[in-house]
Amino acid sequence: MVIGIIEDDKLLRKALDTSLKNQGYTTILAASRKEAIKNIDSSVDLLIVDIGLPDGGDGINLYQELQKNGKIPAIFLTAKDDEKDMLKAFDTGADDYVVKPFSIKVLLKRIEVVLKRKSNENTFLCGQVILYSDRKQVFVGETEIFLTVKEYQLLEYLIMNQNQVLTKEMIMENIWGIDSEFIDPNTISVMISRLKKKLKDSSNVISNVFGMGYRMGD
Repeated sequence: MVIGIIEDDKLLRKALDTSLKNQGYTTILAASRKEAIKNIDSSVDLLIVDIGLPDGGDGINLYQELQKNGKIPAIFLTAKDDEKDMLKAFDTGADDYVVKPFSIKVLLKRIEVVLKRKSNENTFLCGQVILYSDRKQVFVGETEIFLTVKEYQLLEYLIMNQNQVLTKEMIMENIWGIDSEFIDPNTISVMISRLKKKLKDSSNVISNVFGMGYRMGD
């Protein structure tokens, strides 16, 4: 597991680095926003982020910027117990929040809990498409793709039934339930076309099985 440490306090950054390495983690260090932008990439499994950084902006805004390449769990560190900062951090997607000074042992346990929660998340892969069903997010590589509710439901049904041929009737029943009898079957063709376009599906991970339906698979 790779943990990114974004902390400008040299002694604390060193203590975190040593403690995490002793627990078997790999670390990537940054002392400022500039270093974080340069060093942190998609290989990181968890971020420890100091809210106060020396080169402009705060850790929360930095975290938002780093998430453009995909959702990374984060634990924020702060020197002040400020409710507004806490709420802003959680609204940004923080997994936890620790007020300085804190026990390294307690932080290690919180890291363990966040990583365990991440590992238990339902994730589905097909080619470059990644679907996180718990948080309803879709990525193609490192780029997040934004779908309508029905487009997401269609993709989720396809990716959870990879390599199976799904008829239009099966898809309509899964997405619309008892209302499927009122849906024009051509609606599925339009939705598939729109979905493939959003996914930039040039490799045809979603394919038309002539006369039968659709299949998603490498």
